[in-house]
Amino acid sequence: MANKIETILFDFDGTLFDTNDLIIETFMAVLGKHFPGRYTREDCLPFMGPPLRETFEALAPENVEQLMEEYVNWNLENHDKLTAEFPGVSEVLKKLKERGLKMAIVSTKRNKTIHRGLGLMDADGIFDVVIGLDDVTHAKPHPEPLQKAMDALGADPSTTLMVGDNSHDIDGGRNAGTLTAGVAWSAKGRAFMESLKPDYMLDAIEDLLEITDGTVGAG
Repeated sequence: MANKIETILFDFDGTLFDTNDLIIETFMAVLGKHFPGRYTREDCLPFMGPPLRETFEALAPENVEQLMEEYVNWNLENHDKLTAEFPGVSEVLKKLKERGLKMAIVSTKRNKTIHRGLGLMDADGIFDVVIGLDDVTHAKPHPEPLQKAMDALGADPSTTLMVGDNSHDIDGGRNAGTLTAGVAWSAKGRAFMESLKPDYMLDAIEDLLEITDGTVGAG
């Protein structure tokens, strides 16, 4: 019998907090300025998940710093009007907290941006730990961010679940030895998430309530 889940590590953007339009619109604004007509919204989907520097180093290695600065400025300026938590997230997080689960955010975003999003949610006191890009040398899918969160929580990988909307989350969970859950509301689509073969697929955030009380098995 599988160990009961005691800890949940959440990706943030695209998993708990809907930043999909913000991210795509930011990429379109920045890339449209430097490469007019070259990129569509669909072309931007693969850029969601990896660290920003990694993306721009692949697209324009000679101009990374400027593109990153323009991206951050546009993103912050338009953040609050283009983002919101996904339906039901705060309510489910509170129920999980009441059950005694330890929870952390493990993101490839910088802490300032994560906390700005958290400030728009009803999630005060929910997360024991927030690990952003500032806190690590290696981003997901390297196990370092997940291991750092688990160390801070005193968590065992065998009773920990990593929840995310991208390959970096599922691969990061596997690399760190945790269980994994993909979200069907990923901007890349349910089929993409299923192709990653996570231990669980979430159709709605409420599914975590059944998974953590042991009524739904992995597979």
